[in-house]
Amino acid sequence: MNVFETYKGHYKALFRLGIPIVIGQLGMIILSFADTLMIGHHSTDELGAASFVNNVFNLVIIFSTGFSYGLTPIIGGFFGRGELPLAGNALKASLWANLSISLLLTFIMTILYFCVEFLGQPIELIPLIKPYYLTLLFSLAFVLIFNGFKQFADGITDTQTSMWILLGGNCLNIFGNWILIYGKFGFPELGLLGAGISTLFSRIIMALVFILIFIVSKRYQKYREGFKDMNFSKKTFIRLNKLGWPIGLQMGMEASSFGLSTIMIGWLGTIALASHQVMLTISTFAFMMYYGMGAAIAVRISNFHGQKDWPNVRRSAYAGFHIIMVMAVVFCITLYSLRYQLGGWFTDSAEVTTTVVTLMFPLLLYQFGDGLQITFANALRGISDVKPMMVIAFIAYFIISLPVGYLLGFVVGWGTFGVWMAFPFGLTSAGIMLWLRFRKKVNENS
Repeated sequence: MNVFETYKGHYKALFRLGIPIVIGQLGMIILSFADTLMIGHHSTDELGAASFVNNVFNLVIIFSTGFSYGLTPIIGGFFGRGELPLAGNALKASLWANLSISLLLTFIMTILYFCVEFLGQPIELIPLIKPYYLTLLFSLAFVLIFNGFKQFADGITDTQTSMWILLGGNCLNIFGNWILIYGKFGFPELGLLGAGISTLFSRIIMALVFILIFIVSKRYQKYREGFKDMNFSKKTFIRLNKLGWPIGLQMGMEASSFGLSTIMIGWLGTIALASHQVMLTISTFAFMMYYGMGAAIAVRISNFHGQKDWPNVRRSAYAGFHIIMVMAVVFCITLYSLRYQLGGWFTDSAEVTTTVVTLMFPLLLYQFGDGLQITFANALRGISDVKPMMVIAFIAYFIISLPVGYLLGFVVGWGTFGVWMAFPFGLTSAGIMLWLRFRKKVNENS
């Protein structure tokens, strides 16, 4: 009871901030499911092409989303101190930083576009891959503009605006897919290209809606004053880059470790790869829920950090960890009770369904480590201590997880199960190192 009384206020605040973010994250997962189902029912070749392009762009979008997270502690600090015009000015610097990153990423991805034929993909998929690739390439700038406004809104504790825009954009995308993939209401049947156009259009609309809300909303009036009347802050721009790059690289390395594990599992054959894809889809569901609450932890901590209130910085982090652990327990119980049915939701293959059951143990095992690393990665983001996160991510995912996966999967001979057993080692080691770093920083300042 004493513990509950200590954290009760933090639980309430984190739920208020985090639930809209979690709902928005789940909306993105539902959109991914809908895209896959709609494209897959139109053409198997288009599904293969979409899988390649989406995996390439997911890494870029994860990095760019991580980069935009650098705005949260800055905005949260200004908001915590009541310096609202400065928060608006920081948004201006963030938009410039995000647009600069979008130009860099677009340049890199354009070079990759001209090398698609040399990446070993089936030759019959190239005519499908390239047009779809281009539509997603054109949408990158709008993703980063939206991210800039989203992190600004989250930083001032307005998480519901982002949620509604995300949900509305997802509904628009699904409706656009139905029209353009299958050729409804007199539109041509464009298949995969139609899905790309729908995604591009919905991302443009989401960015424009956020801009419009910022321009007309009374809630944002004080922030607009700083955005319009104050000069561009070179100091804030530099700070955004110092915070954004480490977070982006940390999240990129985590995503890369899963991507490289996918390559290793591909060496084991089609059944292994199909089972791996099913488990990744399931685990992404939990990851997005945890990260939604993690974003609320970062916002809450950044507010207290701006006030130099270190006791509440600590309490916010541990209250968030308690909530994420409860989410993990509920997820694990649900998953374990459905372990024999899950594979059948995705495929008719009895072999895949059986393999999915065997992979349940490592998936359940690493939920603690995943929740731990998400909590304290976001806690460190909230106090702007992000540089060590790059080193921790490199050690956890490239020095520990990937070698252990190869050792258990191929040297010991455990196959797909062995590769998956590496994830608890990598995620838990990352979580422990991030927790130790956070505890050290709080103790130094308490």
